[in-house]
Amino acid sequence: MTNDGGGTSEPERRSRLADLADSTTIPVAAASGPAAEPAKATPEISADEQLAAARREFAVLLGEFRRTAVLVPFDAYGSLWTADQGGVRWICAFSDEEALARFARAQGEAEREWTYQTILGARLLDVMVPMVPGPAGVALDAGSDEGMLFPPVQGIVPDAVAIDLGGTE
Repeated sequence: MTNDGGGTSEPERRSRLADLADSTTIPVAAASGPAAEPAKATPEISADEQLAAARREFAVLLGEFRRTAVLVPFDAYGSLWTADQGGVRWICAFSDEEALARFARAQGEAEREWTYQTILGARLLDVMVPMVPGPAGVALDAGSDEGMLFPPVQGIVPDAVAIDLGGTE
C-alpha cells in the first residue's frame, strides 16, 4: 500500500476509536446455576435515558474521530474510494493499514497497490464531504465489526451540506 499523504505522517498506533468500541461492550448476564451468584436487580432505564446515553457515547466517538488521522484510499482512477447506499455517497476511511487490507481482500482487490492519503477526521468531515456532489458521509472501517458511519446530518457535517431529517430527533 502506498501512503500519498503529502508529508502527513501515518498513525503510529491502533485507533482510539477501535479502543473505545472495544470498551463499550454490554456486559452479559451472569450464568444461572449453583455456582452463579444471585442476580442483582438493576434499575429500569427509560427509553429517554437510553437515547441520551447513546447520544453521549456517539458524541465521544465523533470527537475522537475528528481528532484521529485516518487512511482514505483512492480508486484505480485517482478518486476517493466511495460507495453509494441509500442515496448517500460514503467516503471510505480506515483506522489503519490492516483495516484497509481487510477491505481490499473483501473487494477482491488485494493484489493491486492501494494508494491512500492520511487525513484528519475533522478535515474529512468539514472539507472533503462538502466537495462531494449530493449527500455524503464517512464510512469508517467499512465491512468490519468495528465499522461506524458518520452520516450527512447536522452536528456531524457542515450545516450547508447536512440533509434535513424532517424534524426527527
